[in-house]
Amino acid sequence: MKKIFALLALAGVANLSAAADVVGDAKAARAKVEMCIGCHGIPGYKATFPEIYQVPMLGGQSAKYIESALKAYQKGERKHPTMQGIAASLSEQDIADVAAYYAQQK
Repeated sequence: MKKIFALLALAGVANLSAAADVVGDAKAARAKVEMCIGCHGIPGYKATFPEIYQVPMLGGQSAKYIESALKAYQKGERKHPTMQGIAASLSEQDIADVAAYYAQQK
């Protein structure tokens, strides 16, 4: 039983250190942002599902904000169905890359 707890603790520490090592790469994100541009790359664009709202521009947002928002969509803390689906398909590295890409935009 002690071995199981030790392994679980070790796995948890390894997982935390792996998450801390994720660094965004804006160049790698170029192939990942294609799904974002259709809505977030059009000035003044308004989406109509699930209700009409102004789609925010992502360029120039802080990387930390974009990462936080995408993770909130993954967890269901933000409630837009399309964004929840997109965020669910992203890895930790994808999120860091996309955030780095948009943070460097103006």
